[in-house]
Amino acid sequence: MKFIVSSLKLLKSLQALSGVIGSKNTLPILDDFLFHLDENQLKITSSDLDVTMTVTLVPDMVEGTGEVTIPARLLLEIMKNFPDVPITVSVDNNTLAVELIAGEGRYKLAGHKSDEFPQLPVMADTAVWEIPADVLARGFEKTVFATGMDEIRPIMSGVLMEMTDSCLTFVATDAHKLVRYRRMDVKSENVASFIMPKKPINQLKSILATLADEPVRIEFNKTNASFVFGDYMLICRLIEGRYPNYDAVIPKQNPNQLTIDRQTFLSAIRRVAVFSSKATHQVRFRIAGQELTLTAEDIDFYNEAKERLTCSYEGDDMEIGFNSRFLQEMLGNFDSETVKIEMSAPNRAGIITPVENENEAEDLLMLLMPVMLN
Repeated sequence: MKFIVSSLKLLKSLQALSGVIGSKNTLPILDDFLFHLDENQLKITSSDLDVTMTVTLVPDMVEGTGEVTIPARLLLEIMKNFPDVPITVSVDNNTLAVELIAGEGRYKLAGHKSDEFPQLPVMADTAVWEIPADVLARGFEKTVFATGMDEIRPIMSGVLMEMTDSCLTFVATDAHKLVRYRRMDVKSENVASFIMPKKPINQLKSILATLADEPVRIEFNKTNASFVFGDYMLICRLIEGRYPNYDAVIPKQNPNQLTIDRQTFLSAIRRVAVFSSKATHQVRFRIAGQELTLTAEDIDFYNEAKERLTCSYEGDDMEIGFNSRFLQEMLGNFDSETVKIEMSAPNRAGIITPVENENEAEDLLMLLMPVMLN
């Protein structure tokens, strides 16, 4: 088999697929890309058993058909160093020897049999959604940072995607923080949901962001989901189980409401947090009148910081503590200039929402559990 393709086109495809390949694979074949040439199409696949991704290219010239796996790291290293030139890739179907020809350069490497490469799962009893790529990318971007790392509760290590007749909802939580992102402009008569693992989300996020409003076809059942868009297809194993009732933990009555400039607030928290305890990352909020005082201290090292900010506040004077790392993450994921923090009591969760919303179809809510004040 033999084909000619632009080096830049091939490199871009390989780089998109390389994120799937694990650093410590149990099977040596998973360190390879699978090349499948058939008629005028070249399909390249990478897999780690749980996530499989394929890109389809149309080469400038095709000769013969065949299948071979090529070591991914070696191929990527050589491809990165080519200028944008046509690359001729020829494979001996008997010995699986691979030769790359670019200008006056010839490069030989050993290919492997494709027999042991994982087969795509057969999907039965599936439901189908079509979601614009930019909506999917934004939903993942706004929520994936809030997923947990707890192996005992794998459900919390993924993002819940839920479609109803009123909206599409993305939810992520690690029990300390929760993010709910809704799109009112995407809905379906058939109510369905699944939990996406973090790795395929990160794999999809960057590629989807370049596709604007191109539709993504999502087909899923209880165990797997496939995403088809542009020249790509990704199939991943879903996290099985029942997602926690996230609506039940969002407090409905929050009489104390603080409105503040997001960037000023975030910068102040970053400065004060430097002096916080390395164990708790606690920052204390004292809110009185139209003034917010942020304080942090690390008793072990006699470090202390205090900063006053003006804000708009409605409610009773209160003191509450939050984990500054989580708060910085959350504030960094808002786009609005001003944010509102709604609170009810020092031992109840605080809710952060944007004050301005450029897209009326969006609804973003972040919840942060308080920390016990020292």
